[in-house]
Amino acid sequence: MNQTEPSRRDRILQALVGLLESDPGARITTANLARQVGVTEAALYRHFPSKRKMFESLIEFAEDAVFSRCQMILQEQDDARVRLQQLVHLVLVFAERNAGLCRVLTGDALMGEDEALRKRSCQFFERLETQIRQILKEGDLRQNLRPRTSAGRSADWVMVFVEGRLQRFVRTSFERLPAAGFDESWEILAESLWS
Repeated sequence: MNQTEPSRRDRILQALVGLLESDPGARITTANLARQVGVTEAALYRHFPSKRKMFESLIEFAEDAVFSRCQMILQEQDDARVRLQQLVHLVLVFAERNAGLCRVLTGDALMGEDEALRKRSCQFFERLETQIRQILKEGDLRQNLRPRTSAGRSADWVMVFVEGRLQRFVRTSFERLPAAGFDESWEILAESLWS
């Protein structure tokens, strides 16, 4: 395999993220992307068979980055409260540092794209909710941390918090940072989760 392929591929994805970040709300065309990278549209398609595959690669990157770090949190922390707090903070900080990817994950950048892409971005949040539900269940079993309601409803409440912060970040053109005031907000949220 040619050594320049991975770097060109990465440059394409970085340029795509850059465009998503620098022009919130704009639809990305392959012509704009090719111009940004300094290649022809045909060159883009040598590395990605479609724009959909470019977006899927970004979603996969986000999943790998967030969920590999999530596994580290689970290995390093025993307390379910700490696990959950660190996981939520991780997602918010990741979105803050990767504003273009945040647009993809929230579906904002996928308007007018293939509906399958929007469903694919939803899988990130479904996986996150499953992990949160699991942490809540383990806290109940191992630490006797009784949720005020079911683990499913509690996970739903945490997801409303996370997704709300991400949507607000995108809606405000990246001005309202997702992790701003996290400690105080988390304290209020955590009180509502456990008895």
